Amino acid sequence: PFAARITASAASASARAGVPLLVVRRPGWEPGAGDRWTGAASLEEAAGAVPGLGERVFLTTGRQGLAAFAGLDRPWFLVRTVEPPGPPLPPRAVVLCERGPFTVEGERELMLRHRIDLLVTKDSGGAMTAAKLVAARALGLPVLMVRRPPLPEGVRTVPDAAAAAGWVLEAAAR
Repeated sequence: PFAARITASAASASARAGVPLLVVRRPGWEPGAGDRWTGAASLEEAAGAVPGLGERVFLTTGRQGLAAFAGLDRPWFLVRTVEPPGPPLPPRAVVLCERGPFTVEGERELMLRHRIDLLVTKDSGGAMTAAKLVAARALGLPVLMVRRPPLPEGVRTVPDAAAAAGWVLEAAAR
C-alpha cells in the first residue's frame, strides 16, 4: 500500500494502453477501543511528531524510510526490519532483523523488555502484522500511524485475491 510511485506508473501505463487496472489492497487498520493513535501523512511528518510523543520508540516502518528519523538524536529507537538497513540511521538505535508473523505475547514482551513508550508503524493493514497494535493497546502505548498515500484517480481496489479473481472473471465475461 505504500508503493505510490509503482501504483502511479501502473495507472498511467494502463490508461495509455486502455487496459483496466485493479489493485489488491487489503483493508487498513482501524483503531479499536482503548487505542491511542496519532496519524501522520508521511514518514517525515511522523519523525517530526516523535519528540512530543515518546522517548523509547519501536520503529516498524521498514528499512527504506529510516532516513526520515536519522536527525532525531534524543529518542532511543528499536528498529525492526526484515533486511539490514543501510545508513543513515537514528544515532541512538538498536536494529532487529526479524520476519513475522509475530505473536501478541511476543510483541508485548519485546516492548516491555525495551521499555518502549511509543510505537511508530505504517498502516499496511492485514491481520498478520496486527500483533504489535494489540500489544500496544494492552500496554496503553500510543501509536503513531503513518497513513497510506492516496491512490491515483480512477484506480479500482479489491481487498484480497479472491475478490481479484472475481473481478477478472467478470471482466472476461464482458
